[in-house]
Amino acid sequence: MMRYKRDTEAISEFLYPDDTHDEGKILRLKQQYFLVSASVKTILRQFSSRQSNIEDLPEHVAIHINDTHPVLAIPELMRILLDEYGLDWDKAWRVTTKTFCYTNHTTLSEALEKWSVRIFQPLLPRIYGIVHEINERYCQQLWEKYPGEWDRIKHMAIISYDEVKMAHLAIAGSYSVNGVAKLHTEILKTREMNMFYNFSPEKFNNKTNGITHRRWLLKSNPELTQLLVHTIGDSFIKDPEQLMELERYSNDSVLQEDMKKVKQNKKRSNWLPGYWIKMDYLLIQNLFLMCK
Repeated sequence: MMRYKRDTEAISEFLYPDDTHDEGKILRLKQQYFLVSASVKTILRQFSSRQSNIEDLPEHVAIHINDTHPVLAIPELMRILLDEYGLDWDKAWRVTTKTFCYTNHTTLSEALEKWSVRIFQPLLPRIYGIVHEINERYCQQLWEKYPGEWDRIKHMAIISYDEVKMAHLAIAGSYSVNGVAKLHTEILKTREMNMFYNFSPEKFNNKTNGITHRRWLLKSNPELTQLLVHTIGDSFIKDPEQLMELERYSNDSVLQEDMKKVKQNKKRSNWLPGYWIKMDYLLIQNLFLMCK
């Protein structure tokens, strides 16, 4: 009983444990699945409270995979659609591939996340079975386009050489694939992911990493914006450095309480934008901490 309690607590005790040995690798894989499963279930629960047809999910929800750590969300959504919603494979795959998009953060192929089948399969047998089926169908598509090119298919396969290749799964399961700068995206297209680009060029596009405060703050959280305007004026809208005026209010308990109210109200009234709003709040909260 104590061993079970300790093992379950370890999953959320701290992120990125040392994965030099199998024990650390297994814990990392548990953490990744735990976090993406909880996230996907939360999204679906909130979606289902407002929409009745699960096949309409891509019309209302986009799930962004930021590098390879959350890629297990793809087979997890497939599992839920198949096992809990009763969709057939083709419908579940259509919903999944129209919901996910993937941002790659590295041009080094050796840095792309891979999992040994001997660790992955016994720990997540149902998820592995779904990934295996995705791989079989993906390789069939590759064979139809590149008949007889075994080396190409082995290189592009999601499962090959006893490894599950998470970046390959992300590409196969997403409608959009991008780098974080124009040069980075071009390197992916012409070198590191050239075979995938040649196979499905329509997926690849560029998204330069970064976002202006106008979109991050003003667009996604107008209530918090109005609170800031009331506190320090509106000059920060054109000059974000003016946000440092908040330093004068670093110990203002009334303002911090008003910020908490904005956060709580947004959580109650917005289900999808709430994720962005929470990060807005943390951004402003961090400004206070920096000022202190």
